[in-house]
Amino acid sequence: MKTFSFVVVSFFLFVLFVPALSVNAGSSAEEAPQSAALKWIALVDDGRYAESWDEASQYFKASVKKDRWLTSLETGRKPLGRVIRRKLKSEQHTTSLPGAPDGEYVVIQYETSFQNKKSAVETITPALEKDGTWRVSGYYIK
Repeated sequence: MKTFSFVVVSFFLFVLFVPALSVNAGSSAEEAPQSAALKWIALVDDGRYAESWDEASQYFKASVKKDRWLTSLETGRKPLGRVIRRKLKSEQHTTSLPGAPDGEYVVIQYETSFQNKKSAVETITPALEKDGTWRVSGYYIK
């Protein structure tokens, strides 16, 4: 009787556990672009501008030379000061963007408040690279 109870309990746990795994797997795939964006923007927030360029997509690096990227962040982003708040505004999946090759992209917008700019919208666009890694291919602040 103990063996039967163990088998029933094990089966019951298996039935509960397997669907949870598939739900988590799907949400992880959906969260990957946003996770990549947040990891990347943390480098910018920390003033690690050279690393942000190093971690960007191949398309980004081919489009923006490293020294130009560093200068643009020093003159455009650094004066805004530290981030006070960053809240997800929107997330749009697309396979086509103006001026970019077709591929898988997610255009993510955050409502952001900086120390020296109370209201801004940051747009971060991760792209799925050929190796299956999501990397940022664009960043804009309005």
